[in-house]
Amino acid sequence: MMIGVGLTLPAQNLNVFNARRASFKCQKSPLNPTSRRHVSSASSTELTRETLSNLEKLLQKSNQPDPERVVKTSTSNGSIETKGKGLLEGLNLSRIWPEMKAAEEMSPRHLNRLQRLLSKTMEYSPRNNLGSRWREYHGCNDWSGLLDPLDENLRREVVRYGEFVQAAYHGFHSNPAMSTDEAPLPRHVALPDRSYKVTKSLYTTSSVGLPKWVDDVAPDLGWMTQRSSWIGYVAVCDDKREIHRMGRREIVIALRGTATCMEWAENFRAQLDQIPESDDPTQRVERGFLSLHKTRGAHVPSLAELVVEEVQRLIEMYKGEPLSITITGHSLGAALSLLVADEISSCAPQVPPVAVFSFGGPRVGNKGFVERLNKKNVKVLRIVNNQDLITKVPGVFIGEKAQQQQQDNPWTYSHVGTELRVDTKMSPYLKSNVDIACCHDLEAYLHLVDGYLSSKCPFRSNAKRSLAKLLHDQGSNVKQLYTHKALSLNLERDRFSFPMPSCLPSPSQ
Repeated sequence: MMIGVGLTLPAQNLNVFNARRASFKCQKSPLNPTSRRHVSSASSTELTRETLSNLEKLLQKSNQPDPERVVKTSTSNGSIETKGKGLLEGLNLSRIWPEMKAAEEMSPRHLNRLQRLLSKTMEYSPRNNLGSRWREYHGCNDWSGLLDPLDENLRREVVRYGEFVQAAYHGFHSNPAMSTDEAPLPRHVALPDRSYKVTKSLYTTSSVGLPKWVDDVAPDLGWMTQRSSWIGYVAVCDDKREIHRMGRREIVIALRGTATCMEWAENFRAQLDQIPESDDPTQRVERGFLSLHKTRGAHVPSLAELVVEEVQRLIEMYKGEPLSITITGHSLGAALSLLVADEISSCAPQVPPVAVFSFGGPRVGNKGFVERLNKKNVKVLRIVNNQDLITKVPGVFIGEKAQQQQQDNPWTYSHVGTELRVDTKMSPYLKSNVDIACCHDLEAYLHLVDGYLSSKCPFRSNAKRSLAKLLHDQGSNVKQLYTHKALSLNLERDRFSFPMPSCLPSPSQ
């Protein structure tokens, strides 16, 4: 969608532009009022006069610009179109577009540039062809040489997996309740990538219960205390061009974080239990995570059963094709991702390469569990925020140094895989004293990953990710300079029905 510009000021030096009038009217530019459906009928001369005066006023440099009222109109697709000088001031055209001769300003080259500047199209990091290198990006070499500095293709893939997890959050919060009397109906999930289709809904069930009086006290919060909950989905790439770009067909398993009281109760069951399928008593994982992974519900199989059944079906369906399995999750979903990876890595005679991309995940098991995943060739990339306390538990109470000294102790928790470490304090947009929730927030993680360049340059000046959702979710933790700037640009925090880019210039430029 393009942003219209509706400046209505007297025309000056109209004769300079008359020679270019015809060619300009043919351009589908937001500066051309004839391209707007809501414009009332008027003569061609009047419309052209208004257009040229608008353009001249837009391009001229003014030390004391007159304030303009911001006007919002609805387009045919229901999105919002913002007009006014506030947006143009935010773009700082006087800095990036120096004064030129009038004839040059009317050239198609400069009009196209202006059109791009005024576009509301979401901007992403490059989505290049991975081709023969897909195994490398999928972790076959533990991402050696790709993390510092962060490879631009890997950055784009990590952010993409984070958006799959966000879709799992949205799918749950849109309808968190589940029937206690019958099996759940298929659930719609709005995927961020249309190249994929959802093939299976996933559920977790808690083995602990709350006292009956909890339901009596809060009868309207039944979904918070229900034992089984929708937690994510399985999706498969179904687009030939995307399969060609990635070098294989990909199966994605996305899992959300903690949302119900039952899940919180399981999180605090920090005892280490032996893995049921393992003959090695030294291979142990956290009791609560294992419970959510293995427990069956009244009307749904366990998470382990659901995943194994669906992965086996997809492997058989796409037999003979290059396949990969990617499991991604945030917080509790990151912990369960490791258990899911362990489960499916041996569920068939020839299982495709399995990789985990986790965000803000806690420790899940001990050193024996780490060695178990390594033997199964499960590759894990953990995205960790320095200030995120969740990534330091269980086991934080004895200290990081003591943890390292007791790695061989079967009752000591250990992290799995390769680490990509980001830092909230390195973001030029976030306050240095952000709260715990912001440090663990998934959108904050994606903001930091998108900005991360290397350990020597923690936040790149040309970061692409929109700030709109970060402002919406963590507005109190964003620096006032940018919250005020967002208000001047009229970024509506409550409207995210369509992608909104960041019009805020990076201070690190």
